[in-house]
Amino acid sequence: MRPARSVSVALVTFATFTDIIAYSIGVPVLPDLSRRLGASPTTIGFLFASFGVTVLAVSVPMGAISDRVGRRLPLVGGLLTLSASTVLFAFADRLPALFAARLVQGAADAVTWVVGFALIADLYGPEERGRVMGLVMSGTTFGFMIGPTVGGWLYEQGGARQPFLVVAALAALGALGFAWLPLPPRSGVHEAVPLRTVLKVPSVAACAAAVVLVGGTIAMLEPVLALFLAADIGLGPSRIGLVFGAAALVSSALHPAFGRIADRSGGRRLTMAGLVVMAVVMPVLGRIWSFESAAALYLITVVPIAMVVTPSLTYMAEATTKAGVGSFGVAYGLYNVAWAIGLLFGPSVGGFLYEHLGFQQLLLVWAPGVVSMTVLLTWASGRSQGIPEV
Repeated sequence: MRPARSVSVALVTFATFTDIIAYSIGVPVLPDLSRRLGASPTTIGFLFASFGVTVLAVSVPMGAISDRVGRRLPLVGGLLTLSASTVLFAFADRLPALFAARLVQGAADAVTWVVGFALIADLYGPEERGRVMGLVMSGTTFGFMIGPTVGGWLYEQGGARQPFLVVAALAALGALGFAWLPLPPRSGVHEAVPLRTVLKVPSVAACAAAVVLVGGTIAMLEPVLALFLAADIGLGPSRIGLVFGAAALVSSALHPAFGRIADRSGGRRLTMAGLVVMAVVMPVLGRIWSFESAAALYLITVVPIAMVVTPSLTYMAEATTKAGVGSFGVAYGLYNVAWAIGLLFGPSVGGFLYEHLGFQQLLLVWAPGVVSMTVLLTWASGRSQGIPEV
């Protein structure tokens, strides 16, 4: 079983890695896309946000389905869907087609993340989940580095289609891997748990709200920072990709460390503390004046982001287990729904505020809101569990 577990972790990491590339590979080419299609920053924000619409719609049903039929078939189908949607993105030359491709990518994302992390939770106990999920996130975050960096380079070398065709090939390869993986038809015995039952657990609801905050903040920063670096700092696609890539490299090293800390101290405490630190340091990005300063200041920002992401994954498993809910598929479906809500409001609101307020003012408005919500969630979840506030 241990070799099968190791191969499963490797394939889940590869699948989420590929999904992140599909999501982020367009970041360095956003300014050019905006000019070529005559789209405003608000429209580009909506294009990124549309990804979250189908993530929101598909995550919980897909988690429940995988609880019933097993993890293999949903993972194979999700990666094949990702491959097809990325090909569509490569050949789309109008905004409606781009929106359609982004929506299908979101559906594929829902399958990959929900079922992949449910499989990890099936195979590993609570004393190991943080470490293993940290390793998965470390490899996945490498996709943030490869996506923008290689995406910008491939775009300049081979045109707009080449980066997306490469991602489509990777997704098809991942589907073949899961088709070959010797998993049983079902990954253990699972209950059929309604979503409303899971949501009634206060700690699960608090974890989901924290995921909305961090997901929305990350999704807000990516497109508006790319637009700011192009319009105000004068950076091209390759250098914008290097800024995101360097930060992702640092983040990939931090995820396993924060996963191990979460195993010892609990995911809830680390998640809430990371949200506050993230909000406090985020306004420093408004002080960017050059390529070098952009790379350095964004590196500072990704440290607390990593401090939230991996612990929040273990937080959801902890909350689900303590509540006696026997459905990791539904729990991680809810996790992905929360992430999708963040993907919806983050780029949309961020693009609108960036267009009307500017980059610095956007950050100064956003950060206090994150701190206020985190304090409220910490208080509420602490009361529900009868533990001291952090």
